[in-house]
Amino acid sequence: MSKIKFPTLNEQMDLIKRGAVEIIPEDELVKKLERSLEEGKPLNIKLGCDPSRPDLHIGHSVVLRKLAQFQTLGHKAILIVGDFTGMIGDPSGRNATRPALTIEETRANGESYFNQATKILDRAKTRMVYNSEWLSKMSFGDVINLSSKYTVARMIERDDFEKRFKASKPISIHEFLYPLAQAMDSVAIKSDVELGGTDQKFNLLVGRDIQREYGVEPQCILTMPLIVGTDGVEKMSKSYDNYIGISDSPKEMYGRTLSIPDDIIYLYYELATDTPEEELVEIKQQLDDTNVNPRDIKRRLARTFIEMYHNEDEAIKAEEEFDKVFIKKEVPDDIPELRTSEEEIGILDLILKANFAPSKGEAKRLVTQGGVSINGKKVADVGTKIKVENGMILKVGKRKFIKFKL
Repeated sequence: MSKIKFPTLNEQMDLIKRGAVEIIPEDELVKKLERSLEEGKPLNIKLGCDPSRPDLHIGHSVVLRKLAQFQTLGHKAILIVGDFTGMIGDPSGRNATRPALTIEETRANGESYFNQATKILDRAKTRMVYNSEWLSKMSFGDVINLSSKYTVARMIERDDFEKRFKASKPISIHEFLYPLAQAMDSVAIKSDVELGGTDQKFNLLVGRDIQREYGVEPQCILTMPLIVGTDGVEKMSKSYDNYIGISDSPKEMYGRTLSIPDDIIYLYYELATDTPEEELVEIKQQLDDTNVNPRDIKRRLARTFIEMYHNEDEAIKAEEEFDKVFIKKEVPDDIPELRTSEEEIGILDLILKANFAPSKGEAKRLVTQGGVSINGKKVADVGTKIKVENGMILKVGKRKFIKFKL
């Protein structure tokens, strides 16, 4: 087998370090890369996938892009789908026990994860494995032996366990097994480098220790930042509704990107795109220039995301549609239609009928805040009765439109 020709050590380290928070320990990673160069043999780069979250967003893309960078350098990308550990539930960053999933649920979510992740990764060069392949074969004696290799004192040092313990919140014994099970993944595939968000640091370090206990060369660890959501405050999450999904429609992707605060534009360029370093420098200078409107840089970012996950034509269409609706204040072309037999209906019931609010209380709030209009005319009174006409357009908020048909 012929040796693989890799970029130089310095070229590799420059790309590996981009956006990374920590490399633990960096000198060991350098040695691994030097040996890889000498032997012409790629490193095993591991990323564990949490199958409880099948819908990926830009926040997940940060670590996936790092894995893709290792692929471009010639190394092996290995996605470990935690179908077995998903039945335990990862306690990382949790203030309560996370509900476990069934093996069927974790498998289905794993497939969805892989299909979305390969919008970023090279599908042909990505190895996906389920950790049930080795974990389900462990006997009770094997689990006791594994448990003997880590102390409760060290486990309780973990930040989320420590907080729950001090607050007298329950910690189940099986939660202690999660980082040990994840560590066995690193043993099974002989991981050279494991990637993760900063919230995974404890788990990744346990992997190093357990590999050593089982006679496997310890992996190096590379942590990436947890990207802030579109609100500029909380970590990006569907539960906070502050996300940009990588499977979002071009229209949704454009609108959500345009809603981000100006002070996180650069962060998104740096961590969630492959924008070259020299261009990043230019973007930073433009953001510091009071003569440059940050919205123009944000529009470019929105187009970049759509080109990455869809294509250039869709990016152009999404921008044109956005300008039509929000700048020219016109009605979009592709408004969904809703058929109704009611000829007169209260405005609050109409909003609920369109599924534009979860309750009458929320519908009232939208009306009183001036966010509701019929055929371009604002509705200010929550008691307003609407005479339904064919082609009538209800607009709620900035982006929700629906056309009624009798």
